[in-house]
Amino acid sequence: MRPPNSTRTYGQYCGLARALDIIGERWNLLIVRELLIRPARYSDLHAALPGIATNLLAERLRGLESAGVIRRSLEPGVRGVSYRLTSWGEELRGTVDSLVTWSAPLMASGPQHEETFRTHWLVVALRALMQDKRTETPTVVGVEVDGTLVAVRVDATGTHAMLDPDEYPATVFHGEPATVLGLASGQLTVQQAAEIGELRGDTLELAAVFSRG
Repeated sequence: MRPPNSTRTYGQYCGLARALDIIGERWNLLIVRELLIRPARYSDLHAALPGIATNLLAERLRGLESAGVIRRSLEPGVRGVSYRLTSWGEELRGTVDSLVTWSAPLMASGPQHEETFRTHWLVVALRALMQDKRTETPTVVGVEVDGTLVAVRVDATGTHAMLDPDEYPATVFHGEPATVLGLASGQLTVQQAAEIGELRGDTLELAAVFSRG
């Protein structure tokens, strides 16, 4: 667990500065975001990070591995080497959650010109924006954007999001990214979101997962 061998360091004996020496490099936290969702091969990461050059991705992965944030592994049923977070790297979830929550006002305007979006990013965003949500009666609904489904389960332990679940939920909300994020952050009510998007299933189930208060 050491900073990567690089001259690009703040050179300060400060926890924040040393953390930024590792995760402050451009793309590093986005790589962490991808691996918070699931382990990924190099090709998966390159496809999920539009705009990153192949050589830069390789450099960032080497740096994060050297620092002890990620490691390479052989995943069951997956051909080739995958990358996954170490237990220390997993501790960045709280940092990512805080930044996603803080960004809610910035996301309200929707995607701007030339900005890309991948539906699987909602796995991280929904967990972060709804981390305080609890319910004694476990409820699962689906959120579908651009043909990709994310299952959202709320129970006594909190909110959980899963990409491509084994079972298709009975209640599924279809909407644009900004609508889904507005619903998850509480900036849109369930009724407002249903008027903008398309709900298939039970409104009460959607409200059980997304309503506030």
